[in-house]
Amino acid sequence: MSSLSSALVQRVVASTQCCSSSSSARMNATTTTTTTTTTTRGGLLFRHQRRRGRKSIISCESSSSNEENSLLTQTAEEAIRNAPPAPERGEGAKRRVSGYMNKKTTKDWQIDFCSRPLKDDRGKKVWELLITDEDRSFEHAEFFPNNRINSVELSKALQKVVDRRTEETGEQPRKVKFFRSQMMTIITRACKECELEPLPSRRCQTMLNWLEERMETVYKKHPGYDPNSAPLMTFDAQAPKPLPDALRGESWAFVALPLVGVKEEMEAVARGKAFGDLLNIDPDLPDDTLIPGVVVYTARAAALSGWTKGLELSAITVDLESSSIVLETGVNESWNYAFFRRTKELRDEAREWEGVKRQTKGLHFLAIQTDADSETTDGFWVLQDVKGSQF
Repeated sequence: MSSLSSALVQRVVASTQCCSSSSSARMNATTTTTTTTTTTRGGLLFRHQRRRGRKSIISCESSSSNEENSLLTQTAEEAIRNAPPAPERGEGAKRRVSGYMNKKTTKDWQIDFCSRPLKDDRGKKVWELLITDEDRSFEHAEFFPNNRINSVELSKALQKVVDRRTEETGEQPRKVKFFRSQMMTIITRACKECELEPLPSRRCQTMLNWLEERMETVYKKHPGYDPNSAPLMTFDAQAPKPLPDALRGESWAFVALPLVGVKEEMEAVARGKAFGDLLNIDPDLPDDTLIPGVVVYTARAAALSGWTKGLELSAITVDLESSSIVLETGVNESWNYAFFRRTKELRDEAREWEGVKRQTKGLHFLAIQTDADSETTDGFWVLQDVKGSQF
């Protein structure tokens, strides 16, 4: 596992380039700017600031009051209360999965149940149920007339898919993810009727990609296609809320890591040696592609990673108006994760970080570790900016 530690550096500019130095995936950085210097260690490029000749990390300062922090939402409370145990560090450690433990489970499924830009013979909107898993190892597509849109009909269709997959593979999903908050009631009831665990989440990239494909290969070729049909449901993001103190670290920094290093951290999560969550990454993306991220330092790294695991992380964005970084979770929740000083240097750095993220099509990460010299990472999440569905 690659270390996320780093020697202190001055600000890293967007022109930083990386090249592989050895099979161990350690990376060295060079920059075309003579006014900055860059040093790496363990593969991670940290962005720090120097003040009065003394090195310091951008501070993770909270401006929320104790009264505000006491107003924990149910999601945050559950994340803390239901935090899973820390992963074992031994070679034989197995990742513990949540959900209905009396069943053999493997992957999360992703489901979408919504109207499409199609009309039937009566001129009514056509609805569609799509079900797949994270790797798209199977696909189920089924159209519904608009007079069968309820949890009973959905549970019947879902149960048929579960029974078929159980017969074919002997396995059931760990959780069933869905990204439309407007369908939460129907999908949640249907999943529970089938004894499946529903999970509102924007981490449904597989489903969103499939929807884009179906737009070209299915919907536009359907005789009832309506090109003027407006999206029925989109993401309805809420204003950021104060983050509970228990979910904060002591300090943080904007960082960047070559994709080869990201893959090493992903392997550690997959082997159960760290908390986190993964996404499928474009296999054609070069290993030296610089992936932006945020690293959080805390003496409570294991506990904080466990609590963070209780939140369904989606993305991290920069809000220049409030000088904060915002953590997006669930289907429409967001949190003021950390704040930075309103200096031109830091605001430019924040813009630069978002710029690098756009170059990777929204791909980025969150890392949690004890300090900059730690040889292990306790939490690592692969994240991606997600736009509302167009369909």
